[in-house]
Amino acid sequence: MKLPYQAWIVIGIILVTAANLAFFAVQPVSMGIVISTLLLWCLVIGIGIGGIYGFMGHFFVADEVARRIGWPAGSPFQREIAFASLGMGISGLCCFVVRDGFWLATIIMAGVFLFCAGLGHIWETKAHGNVSELNTGTILAWDLLFPVVLVLLWIGTVLLAG
Repeated sequence: MKLPYQAWIVIGIILVTAANLAFFAVQPVSMGIVISTLLLWCLVIGIGIGGIYGFMGHFFVADEVARRIGWPAGSPFQREIAFASLGMGISGLCCFVVRDGFWLATIIMAGVFLFCAGLGHIWETKAHGNVSELNTGTILAWDLLFPVVLVLLWIGTVLLAG
């Protein structure tokens, strides 16, 4: 079975988190540091690498991705989604070095994009019976749940800061 890219992103976040927790066990830190570190890796891996991966799919193999979503091939909107994903990916990667309000801006931008894409997947399923592999299942869960995770981690980081 081929794992969807979201599964690889989750695996990457889990591995980095496990490595950080092992470090934190040796070098105790506050819960705020633990949560902000998890948020950092969710932004860098989930939004950054995920966005770059989304760009590559929508740009370089657009017709294949369109087919797997249940869209018609050759749509110029694929390029627009590709460039939106590229911007999201670059923002996520920048979170590694740019902190403070930039993280929140990245969460808002990516969260709105992903959550609304998830609602679009639901609409396509209900209105048109589109149950294509990249319209339902893992991608739908990712689009709806990952923004919620980001917001909860952000709130935790703010509440436990200091």
